[in-house]
Amino acid sequence: MHDDSAPNNKSTTGAPADSVSDVQASQDLREIPIHKVGIKDIRHPVKVADRAGGEQSTVAEFSMFVNLPHNLKGTHMSRFVEILNSHEKAMSVQSFRDMLFEVSSLLNAEESHIDMRFPFFMEKAAPVSGVKSLMDYQVTFEGQVKDNKAHHRTKVQIPVTSLCPCSKEISAYGAHNQRSHVTIAVEASETIWIEEIIEVAERLSSSQLYSVLKRPDEKFVTEHAYDHPKFVEDLARDVALALNQDERITRFVVEVENFESIHNHSAYALIEGP
Repeated sequence: MHDDSAPNNKSTTGAPADSVSDVQASQDLREIPIHKVGIKDIRHPVKVADRAGGEQSTVAEFSMFVNLPHNLKGTHMSRFVEILNSHEKAMSVQSFRDMLFEVSSLLNAEESHIDMRFPFFMEKAAPVSGVKSLMDYQVTFEGQVKDNKAHHRTKVQIPVTSLCPCSKEISAYGAHNQRSHVTIAVEASETIWIEEIIEVAERLSSSQLYSVLKRPDEKFVTEHAYDHPKFVEDLARDVALALNQDERITRFVVEVENFESIHNHSAYALIEGP
């Protein structure tokens, strides 16, 4: 990784920094532009703003890219890391957008791209005993600046339970169920909190998941799932319907994957809207 800033205005060889050749900024004669160039999967501690007005410390994996014109040899990789190090405040959708513009500006690029992937934790109370525990969810902020406009979407993967309606209908002894992943990606005109996205999927599944359950809780969760059977198609449609009714959401993608308990494959459905 090239570092274009040297301490004390000297290079590592003792020469003044302004005498060191900037190879990245030299001309390239192949006339082939690069659509994305940068750093990938760098881990960095961050703080994420939550709905309660607090902030959550976590570790995120960043992938940060810019476009490179056909006439330039390279980009300055160290500047991506410098930008990460400068963001100490809690990350929100707005500060993430600001970072996108900062990348474009500092690297003199027309386009910038950032993916920020991190675990997000919510405290949940078991449905009967009320015992509290933390559930983790995988969240990704995906952003792009193009034509001086920022585009951002929040993607959340929510684990839930789904119970098969067909199995319930034809079986004399219960029904098969499985853990499922509901992945929701939204673009919005206003702030939509991570917690809100999670709650949509959990409310519409056969049952939500908990980290800790006592025996009365397990009974409740099992019976609740039995009373709310959902095909993979049902769950995807119900989530899409709820997102369609939220006027803040301009675009969304819903993916549902059931990790089938009686088949050696998954069931899958995807809906894009509106």
